[in-house]
Order: sequence, then C-alpha cells, then structure tokens
Amino acid sequence: MTHPLLQVTDEVAHALATGAPVVALESTIISHGMPYPDNVAMALEVEGIVRAGGATPATIALLDGVPRIGLGADDLELLASDPSVVKVSVRDLPYVVSTGAHGATTVAATMRLAALAGIRVFVTGGLGGVHRGGEASMDVSADLTELGLTDVTVVSAGVKSILDIGRTLEVLETLGVPVVGFGTDEFPSFYSRASGHRVPMRLDTADQVAALMASKWALGLRGGVCLANPVPVDCEIPAAEMAVVIDRALADCADRGIIGRDITPYLLGRIVELTDGASLRTNIALVRDNARVGAAVAGAYAARAPQART
Repeated sequence: MTHPLLQVTDEVAHALATGAPVVALESTIISHGMPYPDNVAMALEVEGIVRAGGATPATIALLDGVPRIGLGADDLELLASDPSVVKVSVRDLPYVVSTGAHGATTVAATMRLAALAGIRVFVTGGLGGVHRGGEASMDVSADLTELGLTDVTVVSAGVKSILDIGRTLEVLETLGVPVVGFGTDEFPSFYSRASGHRVPMRLDTADQVAALMASKWALGLRGGVCLANPVPVDCEIPAAEMAVVIDRALADCADRGIIGRDITPYLLGRIVELTDGASLRTNIALVRDNARVGAAVAGAYAARAPQART
C-alpha cells in the first residue's frame, strides 16, 4: 500500500494498483546536477524513454513539503529553475515536510520514498559513495546506507568517478548489497566504462536481474540491489582522460574550501567547464541508457508471479 503522506499521480497510482511496471526517477539531478534548461529537457526525455520501454515514470520530489510520486511539466520546470529548491537526503525529509519547503531528492531519499510508494526499480545517473579521503573525513554518502536498508534496485552507471570507488565497493559489500555488472565484468565509473575494479557478479538480461531481485527479497534479505550499467561505448570519456580532469577539479574544490554536501555539485559543474561540456553530454547519454535498462528490468520484475513481487 502507498504511504498516506505521499501524493501520487493518477498515472502512477493506476500502474501500481494494476501491477504494471513503474520506474522511479530522482530530482536532484534536475535541480543540482545539470544546468538549466538542459536539466528540463533531460528530465522530459528520460520520462519518455521509460514510457517507450513499457513502464510508467515516477519522478520523485517534495513540493510545498509534500512528497510527490510523479510530476507534471510545470513541476519539473520549478525544480529546474527555482533556486529555493533544497537538496534532500533521508535525514532532511522530516524537516522539509514539516516546513513546507521545495526539495529535490537524492538517491537515498528517492529510494526511501519509492519504497513507501511500492516501487521496486529506480534509475539514476551515478551513485554517491565514499569520498576521496573519506577514511579521514568520514564523508560517506547516505546512498550506501540506504542501499543496505531499502528494497529497491538502483540502476546507475556506477559510482561517480570523483569518489573513492574501491572503498565504496568495500562498504557495499559490508552492507550486504549485491553489486551486479549489467553486461560487464568491470565496475563502471560514471563517465567511463572502466574503473580498475571488477564487479562481484554479472548478469546480462533484464529477466536475470528480475530473478535476482525476487530471490533476494524472497529469502528475507532486506535492502537494495546495485545494478551497474556502463555508459555506452560511443559516449564514454576514457578513464585516464577523466582522471586528469577530476584531479584538477578536486584541487580547485580544496582551494575554495568547499566541503560536505556542496562538494559533489561543485565538482560536477567544474568538470563540465574543464571538459568544455563533454562531461555533460556523457552524463545525459548514460542517464538515457540507464532509463532504457531500468524500464526493461521493471517490466521483467512486474511480469513475474505476484508472490515474487511482495
């Protein structure tokens, strides 16, 4: 049953009630991940890709403090252009709800609200993780904790390459999160198909992923699945090339004294500048492909026996 505090669009509610496939989409990528108006165009296009794949898109955000499951065009425009929209992780949900603010949800918050709505598949660009130097700063994304708690499969192009990928994978292992390479033996690094780290398991079809999801939750193993889908070959920026850009962006970040939740938006924006927009094009391409995969996985999971979807 959908949580009573959620406001669900008729389209999404109907899909959920009939057991049709639904794909959750985050909103931080709209408000804090891309410049305007590219963010609006990307959001609308990704919803269209999900629909073309036979699933219903459910972009998630908080508007006037209300958790919204599914948004209209005017809502997307507000998220993309209103500077008052705050970045909302799980810890921020009660504050934003109680104060009636506008909030764009991170991976972690989107997972939590998607689960409350009964949605099992969520598409994003890249996961948060352990920041470089995180062993000293303790800067670890709540995305990882949420993956260990919440029964949602997250389709991403791996961990954002500005992070410490090795330590992030270690944390995911500790939390018992299956990390699955979709058609790949190597964990992708967002802009690049390579990271130097192997995935612990590989699956090649949406049906195989749906079977893993059903088996995991049937065994009573709570928490999510990390499905790592590498950026398409013709759209990637090679890892060696990105390493130089990321090192420069990290140095600029340190020089400016940027810390905490402001690090990732700054770095992503700076990387767009340093690559003359190439990283933004890659970001959009990988989100498109993740939406295609997510719709296929949602469809395969919805097609399974009802008892496997509980």
